[in-house]
Amino acid sequence: MPYLGPEDIYLSTSLASYLDKKLLVLLRDGRKLMGTLRSFDQFANAVLEGACDRVIVGDLYCDIPLGLYVIRGENVVLIAAEIRRAQKAEREARDLKGTMRKRMEFLDLD
Repeated sequence: MPYLGPEDIYLSTSLASYLDKKLLVLLRDGRKLMGTLRSFDQFANAVLEGACDRVIVGDLYCDIPLGLYVIRGENVVLIAAEIRRAQKAEREARDLKGTMRKRMEFLDLD
């Protein structure tokens, strides 16, 4: 299942198509920031509105509110958009894996 639609192909190297959308930004120090992209420049410096720092421990997570947050581009490792679509695809893949195991139980490969 592709994450990009036909309209995203031409803007895939630019953050312009992600303005005013909720993003997940992975930083060099391992922090994960979530927020709405309000501005960016050619160095990937970005401004997130309503930003929060997501702390994940095992299956649990916590969001620490930060407010308006400016990120220096050299600290950015990954910028992920379309989070809901990616989560849905991951959930569907996990469900499919479970149904495939159920279908193959009769083989008794042990």
